[in-house]
Amino acid sequence: MLKFDVKGMSCAACVSRVEKAVNSVEGIESCSVNLLTNSMVVEGNVQAEKIELAVKKAGYEAVLSDKASSDKENLKSQSHTKKSAALTRLYWSLALLAVLMYISMGYNMFSLPLPNVLENSPVFIAVLQMIFSLAVIIINRSFFINGFKSILHLAPNMDTLVALGSSVSFVYSVFKIFSSEPDALLHGLYFESAAMILVLISFGKLLEARAKGKTTDALKSLEKLTPESVTVIRNGAQETINVSSLCAGDVFVLRPGERVAADGIILSGESSVDESSLTGESLPVDKGEGAKVSAGTVNLSGYIECKAEKVGEDTAISKIIAAVTDACATKAPIAKIADKVAGIFVPTVICIALATLFIWLSVGTEVYRAIGYAISVLVISCPCALGLATPVAIMVGSGVGAKNGILYKSAQALELSGRIKTVVFDKTGTITEGKPSVTDVYKTSEDLLSVAYALEYKSEHPLAKAINEYCEKNGVELLPSQEFKVHFGKGVSAKIGDELMLGGSKSFIENEVNLSQDEENSCIAFANEGKTPILFAKNGKLLGIIAVADTVKSDSKKTVQALKKMNIRCVMLTGDNEITAKAIAKSVGIEQVVSGALPDKKADVIKQLCKDSKTAMVGDGINDALALSVADLGIAVGAGTDIAIESADVVLMGSSTQDVAKAIMLGKKCLSNIKQNLFWAFFYNALCIPLAAGVFSFANVTLNPMIGAAAMSLSSFCVVSNALRLNLFKYNLSGKENRKMITVKVKGMMCPHCEAAVSSAVSAIKGVTNVKADHKNGTVEFEAEDGFSIEVVKKTITGKGYEVIE
Repeated sequence: MLKFDVKGMSCAACVSRVEKAVNSVEGIESCSVNLLTNSMVVEGNVQAEKIELAVKKAGYEAVLSDKASSDKENLKSQSHTKKSAALTRLYWSLALLAVLMYISMGYNMFSLPLPNVLENSPVFIAVLQMIFSLAVIIINRSFFINGFKSILHLAPNMDTLVALGSSVSFVYSVFKIFSSEPDALLHGLYFESAAMILVLISFGKLLEARAKGKTTDALKSLEKLTPESVTVIRNGAQETINVSSLCAGDVFVLRPGERVAADGIILSGESSVDESSLTGESLPVDKGEGAKVSAGTVNLSGYIECKAEKVGEDTAISKIIAAVTDACATKAPIAKIADKVAGIFVPTVICIALATLFIWLSVGTEVYRAIGYAISVLVISCPCALGLATPVAIMVGSGVGAKNGILYKSAQALELSGRIKTVVFDKTGTITEGKPSVTDVYKTSEDLLSVAYALEYKSEHPLAKAINEYCEKNGVELLPSQEFKVHFGKGVSAKIGDELMLGGSKSFIENEVNLSQDEENSCIAFANEGKTPILFAKNGKLLGIIAVADTVKSDSKKTVQALKKMNIRCVMLTGDNEITAKAIAKSVGIEQVVSGALPDKKADVIKQLCKDSKTAMVGDGINDALALSVADLGIAVGAGTDIAIESADVVLMGSSTQDVAKAIMLGKKCLSNIKQNLFWAFFYNALCIPLAAGVFSFANVTLNPMIGAAAMSLSSFCVVSNALRLNLFKYNLSGKENRKMITVKVKGMMCPHCEAAVSSAVSAIKGVTNVKADHKNGTVEFEAEDGFSIEVVKKTITGKGYEVIE
């Protein structure tokens, strides 16, 4: 895959032209051009030089992104210079336009005073209008250069429409100066329209560029997460180096409030780490020796030393940034609608403008009025809105997803998330924790736990580990055992002193022990609940039963409920036995269960479901990889295996099933936003072009060319602004937006360490999320439900040694 930066594009028609030119090159498999980012992604076995040549022949310039980004500082400087130049042009244009408008409209329409030398000289007034109009045209000559160049390449674009509209206005007015009587020169000139069109379009482009810049805010915030410097230990001493000089294997130091510079492992120390930048979860995570840390996260408390394992582009946060960038560069299927229209839009508008001119002239309309209608058609038509409708929503949606720990790998994945009707969950590690734990202890003897600990301590079985952890947690004494023996598939046995101890399945133990009816019923009850009963006996007598199960994640039930509220069918697909599968499914509210499914059968089930509706598969293991790849949309839990993550279209950076509902809800919001943008882009042109052409003139409803230019400028701005509303996305399981942001003034915070201490303390309060402390402004912001008592926050902050002022 090759990535290019494309220069010279101004509207959706340009996008269509570039894609058509590149797709005509032999060996090209696919080409996707993004107007928002002025970028192009090409798939195929073709040399970059051939692609660049094809784009050049189409009238544009393509440069490999690697070349274009080789000097970032230089690029930033160039971008700043371009913005400054655009503002300067706008200021000069506005100044000249103000004088022109005063002369043309202020004097003619409102009888505003002019110098005596001009009062009775219509020719002089007309020539002055021409001079000022020509000055504005020269300042904004890029419209004419690009517009007429695109005509020569048979690829007219938005600049063509602007150039034609302004040119016709100017040329007609000049012609009228030399062909009309002096007294007739005070009316019917279009010099102010020729200049106003250019100024309004320039102003609109600046507004659009400003709004488009905000669509990348989420991506920019991700790029700022990695610190510029890091403290490392070399030759027994600490030194601060640039993060780009950090190498895998280096030992780096983290103090409270500092950001992690690389993915690594903690060698010494304990801390609480804010991982919200990766997972979207606001609650900090406690870390100790041997725990992993990720670049971009924040060390909230404690001094720790870490060993760098992945640095630079290999870190998780760098891969997220790359994935979001790639997603923004791709094109959603719904964008094809706009692409098809954009390809023929500008030539069609030019034809409509010509037809408008000739029709009005043929019915005897005054020349200046017919030309006015034709000019209005040219300047009101805006293919920009069509071209921006999809990419702006995709970019904002991808950025918002990344902020919430949801990684969409492509624009197609984001759009598909909004179309999902069925969600299939794997059980182990997705709905459940993926780690067995003790759920129930049925005692018939006080020796149960000590015997169980002694028997299972030497076993490597996952169920044995669960029992060992339970016994350790409850302070059970470990008794010495001899003659330990594993009975494969059945259980274990050992001697404690001279007494024989047994532990294992019901079928294994009941060969040695007679179970009472109550004990039989307990085993059956545990099994029906999806739990595995492990029985323990001593000298032919049952000591008790310990039930072990893979526990359901705390938010799985709420997630299923949230999906059902969105009218999405939920299915559980697992390789586990039917009894356990149904018990787990029932506990979270899933009615449809497919159990005993091997990886290939899982894929077959998914294929069948995909025939009925758009289906998403959620999984985390190697056995889910095939099913993830065949589903319409594969969603991998971030805590899962690398192969599952690689096979998926959407990656949840956290392990919470709640993120599944969040990803689909965001997809729906984004898809709805795209549809709104496309509707208004199409509706705008469908309504305004007939209006501009004078179709409604019988009702005295017409459109002045200047108003048309203003409307054209604002249409793209409105589309981009609508997409920016996605930044307001809030996920609430209950479906009610009943949370609000609260700000408290705090005195005493002096540095980032203070911020970290306060954030950590406030984040630990139940019901509080999205905590942000700022020592410079002396504020602590957090989100909580309406009616939340602020007193607990005040006490918490005061307890840390700071003072709450307001």
